[in-house]
Amino acid sequence: MKKLIIIAAAAENNALGKDNDLVWHLPDDFKRFKALTSGHKIIMGRKTLESFPKPLPNRTHIAITRDEDYVPKFPCTVVHSISDAIDLVDDNETAFIIGGGKIYKQCMTIATDIELTRVHGKFEADAFFPEINEDQWELVKEEYHPKDDRHQYDFTYLTYRRK
Repeated sequence: MKKLIIIAAAAENNALGKDNDLVWHLPDDFKRFKALTSGHKIIMGRKTLESFPKPLPNRTHIAITRDEDYVPKFPCTVVHSISDAIDLVDDNETAFIIGGGKIYKQCMTIATDIELTRVHGKFEADAFFPEINEDQWELVKEEYHPKDDRHQYDFTYLTYRRK
């Protein structure tokens, strides 16, 4: 069975980012993102793809856009729907859905897992993570990290599995 894992960092008010960028800098979260997604397919919307200065190493990039004539700034697979992106994931494979807000919302009904970094704070944003329906998702792991000299905010890693 294919695993489709939503991976995101969202504030307590579900803020994801503003002006196509993150509103916090958490080095340990970046390391965790890299460790979890490395060697896998990553599925994202066009704006998320365009926020990267270069491709993320050791990952297959799949970008979703409605623009039939879209040409990405670096090589990646371009599709025009969530279902087309999911079709590129083999049955025994794991793929990560990495954003943005609209893509997360569309994938909440098909994802098997959620790896969420909850950033403890409220932020002004223009992109938001969807609400997690506790009737559909079970919290299976929680790992709190206090702020320190490298991390301006407290944060918690939360792992959810579909019930």
